[in-house]
Amino acid sequence: MNRFFALSHSLAAGALALSLVTVSHADEPKKKEEPKKEEAKKEEPKKDEPRKGTTKGTTTIAGRTINYEVTATTLPILKPDGKPSAKVFHTSYVEVGAGHDAAERPVTFCFNGGPGSSSVWLHLGAFGPKKVDLPDDGLSPPLPPGRLVANPYSLLNVTDLVFIDPVMTGFSRPEEADKAGQFLGVREDIEAVGEFIRMWLTRNKRWRSPKFIAGESYGGIRGGGLANHLQQKHRIFLNGLIVVSGLFDYDVLSPGPVNDLPYQVLLPALTATAHYHKKLPSDLQADRTKAIAEARAFAFGDYSRALLLGADLPKADRDAAVKKLARLTGLMATQVEEQKLRINGSYFREMLLRDKNLVLGAYDARVTGDDGDRSENFPAIEPFMRVVGSVAAATMNAYLREELGYEEDLPYEVLSPQGAWNHEKNRYSSVNGDLSSAMANNPHLKVLCTVGWSDLVTPPDNIIHSIRHLDLPDEARKRIEIAEYDSGHMMYTFKKDHEKLHKDITAFIQKSLKP
Repeated sequence: MNRFFALSHSLAAGALALSLVTVSHADEPKKKEEPKKEEAKKEEPKKDEPRKGTTKGTTTIAGRTINYEVTATTLPILKPDGKPSAKVFHTSYVEVGAGHDAAERPVTFCFNGGPGSSSVWLHLGAFGPKKVDLPDDGLSPPLPPGRLVANPYSLLNVTDLVFIDPVMTGFSRPEEADKAGQFLGVREDIEAVGEFIRMWLTRNKRWRSPKFIAGESYGGIRGGGLANHLQQKHRIFLNGLIVVSGLFDYDVLSPGPVNDLPYQVLLPALTATAHYHKKLPSDLQADRTKAIAEARAFAFGDYSRALLLGADLPKADRDAAVKKLARLTGLMATQVEEQKLRINGSYFREMLLRDKNLVLGAYDARVTGDDGDRSENFPAIEPFMRVVGSVAAATMNAYLREELGYEEDLPYEVLSPQGAWNHEKNRYSSVNGDLSSAMANNPHLKVLCTVGWSDLVTPPDNIIHSIRHLDLPDEARKRIEIAEYDSGHMMYTFKKDHEKLHKDITAFIQKSLKP
């Protein structure tokens, strides 16, 4: 999903967010949902050949039956001298038996963020033909170890899928363990994933396929950078970039002594969350759209001025700002005053429902929990992670090893801490320039950004603000779409939003295939 997983008192500390598992839905008949009665192939690799687990399956999506082959294996990424620098683990799903030219079918490369997250969340949460079984509302924790069910909202109806685990996640490892650092940086990561995509297209004879990238959370940074890197380095031109709850710039996320922008972009999401928990005044509570619009107007109007002036803000204006922030957040005026007008996500999560002894989730603020600690101004737990975090490793390991027949003694790193990650020293990491260049030089590249109003990790106005500052002509801006959802960072954990996400991305891919 920035080392957000720790989630200290500031949501902006560290690297970015990962993304998570799924919503429960298994209405299709069992015969259509289960893989074909075929043993997974457990292939013992020959010398210098990678391990491989492969099988075939059948699924039904949007009324269409799809036969597919799934392969779990590794590919090398090569140094300029042609020698391998790392092995990248991935799981690919390719439609078979449909009668069309496979090389012309779209392929989408998917990854999560972190940095340090494997692709398990998009794989078994959002886009793959199987998903972790969760309650439809995405609010209640499943009993470990969890189970997989058919995913009626898989993207296999419109594209083949390749789920990538970047180096040091999943089973992906460098050739030389002591040189892992060469992959743990913004540009280094983009370079490595770009080399993997080139290699996969080459080995699988898919250069003629329309190409998409789908990245979640920090995957927005990776995806925006890749859009330009692939063009410049490998002459690979994308048809579309899909960013799920992501970002393009860290300055919208990480406040500093003279950077108050993160408080501005967070405010509309705080208002939406306060509305969900019925903490707003009656006129705002009656209309969420109106409430969000008022919050957005204040965030980029008088609130911006108040933060910019700092200690020079006149007392009357300060008092007015305090009153307005209390109205828009559901907090008390004294709390706003104590925070010096700067309400971060962790403080809000701790205080909004303190009268009920509950704290809010960061990734989905609809979710609540009792951390039993009132001594701090920030939560001691992340309630949303209790909903989904207990089943990811078990379901992924069981799926790869038992269903796909991939044999590996190494641990599958669902989330690998990467505190040594290089976030481009002495400045905020940003790919705004990369994406602007990619769209300017590829007039067919389209972008879809999905945002959740209960997401306090990468709130909607985070990426909307970045889009406003892309250096693009008006024509290119028309190729960028924003899709909104009621739930949070992992909107696919909520059945209603997962269904909408599938429709939105399906329509986007189909549109991106037209001139």
